[in-house]
Amino acid sequence: MTARKIWICCLLCGSGLLFPVSQISAKSNANGSAKTRESSTFKAQLEKPNAAPPTAQAAGTEHDGRRDFDFEAGTWNIHLKRLVHPLTGSNTWVEFKGQSVTRKIWDGAEIEQFETNSPAAGHIEGLTLRLYNPESHQWRLYWANSKTGILDPPNVGEFRNGRGEFLCQDTFNGKTILVRMVWSDITPTSAHSEQSFSTDGGKTWEVNWITDQTRVSDEANELPAQQNLEAVKTSAPPNSAERDGQHDFEPLLGDWKYHLKRRMNPLTGSNTWIDLYGTGVCYPLWNRRAALDTIEVDGPTGHIEGLTLRIYNPESHEWRLYWANSRIGVMDPPQVGKFTDGRGEFYAQDTVNGKTILIRFVWTDTTTDTPHFEQSFSDDGGKTWEVNWITDQTHVKDESGKSN
Repeated sequence: MTARKIWICCLLCGSGLLFPVSQISAKSNANGSAKTRESSTFKAQLEKPNAAPPTAQAAGTEHDGRRDFDFEAGTWNIHLKRLVHPLTGSNTWVEFKGQSVTRKIWDGAEIEQFETNSPAAGHIEGLTLRLYNPESHQWRLYWANSKTGILDPPNVGEFRNGRGEFLCQDTFNGKTILVRMVWSDITPTSAHSEQSFSTDGGKTWEVNWITDQTRVSDEANELPAQQNLEAVKTSAPPNSAERDGQHDFEPLLGDWKYHLKRRMNPLTGSNTWIDLYGTGVCYPLWNRRAALDTIEVDGPTGHIEGLTLRIYNPESHEWRLYWANSRIGVMDPPQVGKFTDGRGEFYAQDTVNGKTILIRFVWTDTTTDTPHFEQSFSDDGGKTWEVNWITDQTHVKDESGKSN
C-alpha cells in the first residue's frame, strides 16, 4: 500500500466513511460473488414490506437496528484529526475540515457524499453507502472515492447502547491488521467517530483518525459548487485519447415509472414471463459523475425494493454497477463495462444453481425519455445469451413538461 493510498484510507473511516481503499477489494469480490448475487441481483429475489421500526419490536427480541443511522441524514460540517504516521509510535497529528451530505434511501439504507481539502492529499471526494441486513442485524459500510470509482469491501458491525462498532481486516505497510470504526456521543446536532488500528488481534488499539460532526441542516443540501467543479477538472487524465464516459448515465437522473418483465426459471428452457410495475428515482452524486438509482416494483410474485450504485473509474474509463435490495442489505459484486456508440455493455461472472455463468447488462436509448435495459445469462462462455430481465422506464414529467 502506497503512502498516498494509506492517507486516503485513513480519511474514509474518519468521517464515518469506510476503510479501506486497498488491495483487499479484489479478494472480497471474488470470494463473495456467488452467494450474494444468488439472493439479490436483477434475478429479483422477492421482498416483503419492511418490518416495524425498533420501537415496535416485541420485548426480548434481537434489536432491529435498521434506523440506527437515521441521525446521519442531512448536511454536516466535519472537523478531522489525523495521526500522520500510524503504528510507528508517532504522536504528530494534523487537523482540517470537510463537509458531508447524507440522504436516506429506505429504513436501513442511506448514501453519504463527502468532500474535504486535506493538507497532505489535496481535494478528496468520496461516498459511503450504508446498508442494513435484517437477517444478521448488522450494518455494512461501503466506501468509494472519485479517483478510482471502485467500491471497497465493507466494515461490518452494529450499534449497542448507542455505540456503533464496525470492523474489517486489511494490510498496512505489509502487515495484516484489524481496523475498527467506532461511532459515539450521538446527539441531534453532533456525532463523534474514531478509526483505530490493531496489530495484535484486537487486544490493543491505536486511534489514528478522529471526526467530530456538527449539523448544518436536516436537509441533504448540495455540496459546494466550487469543490465539485474542481473534482470535475481533476477526475480524468487531461490528455487521454480514450473516451471520457463519466457522464454516460446522467440522462437517467430524475423520476421514473417502470415496467419490468422477468423470465421465470432462466436457463431451463422456460418461456414463462411475469410483469412488474412501479416507480424509482435516480439521484446525482459527485456533480453528476456518479448516480444512485432506487426502484420499487410489485408483481404476481411480490414486492421488490432495491438500489443500483453506478460509479465511473476515470483511470480505466469503465463503469461499475452495484446492486442491492432491502431484504438482505448486501451489495453484489459489480457489473463492469462502458458505452460505445450509445450502447452500454457490462459483464460479470457468477454461479447460478451451482453452475458458473456469465451475466450481461445492456443499456440502450439512455438519452431518450424511454431508456431500455436487458439482463442476459450465458452458460457457454458468451457464445449464446438468454435474456431473462427486461426493463422499460418512462421519465415522469413535472407540470412544465420537463423531466424531473
